[in-house]
Amino acid sequence: MTPSADALALLFASSFLSATLLPGNSEIVLAALVADRSAGAWTLIGVATVGNTLGGLTSYGLGRLLPAEGGRRLAPRAVALAQRYGVATLLLSWVPLIGDALCVASGWLRHNLFVAAAAIALGKFARYVAVAEGVRRIVT
Repeated sequence: MTPSADALALLFASSFLSATLLPGNSEIVLAALVADRSAGAWTLIGVATVGNTLGGLTSYGLGRLLPAEGGRRLAPRAVALAQRYGVATLLLSWVPLIGDALCVASGWLRHNLFVAAAAIALGKFARYVAVAEGVRRIVT
């Protein structure tokens, strides 16, 4: 089935906001839409992943704008993790609270944008697949 444009827009907005410090509750929106079965799960996962990845990249971009000492003072633990493990830390960009800081730290450290985008997208995609699969198992 084809989801309504409004439902997809809501999911996109929610997933984008969820990747910032603002509350977006994208997992709840995705779960409700998957349970509704008015849309294919892969379409919903794709929309949520794109929105959440763009939100994470917004945080990455904000990190690039921070002054030399700004990132270290703003998120010292995230910076330490991103320095130690590199772009791989962005696979955890979906984790509440620390994920946002990891994106900012990665931008501040000037990690490669394309590698960072791929890691952010992969982590967020895996999370949304897990949510959709969990809902599918519960409602069927």
